[in-house]
Amino acid sequence: MAGRKPTNVSLPADLVSEAKRLGINVSQACEAGLTGEVRKQLSEEWKRENKEAIESSNEYVIKHGLPLARHRDRLWRS
Repeated sequence: MAGRKPTNVSLPADLVSEAKRLGINVSQACEAGLTGEVRKQLSEEWKRENKEAIESSNEYVIKHGLPLARHRDRLWRS
């Protein structure tokens, strides 16, 4: 990960007070929340960008079945 960047974030005062009372590191909690949201958005972006390929693959499987499916039983019996 790249270096750290100081950032100003506005949060409700009572939330920050309660977090401090509970010993929560506000910077770490904000980072964890932002990391989760970025991952979620990246995943959604990837799905949008690859929607056509995913649909095409799904249509193939519906029409033709899973590639190499005939070999699956042998793998599990070994």
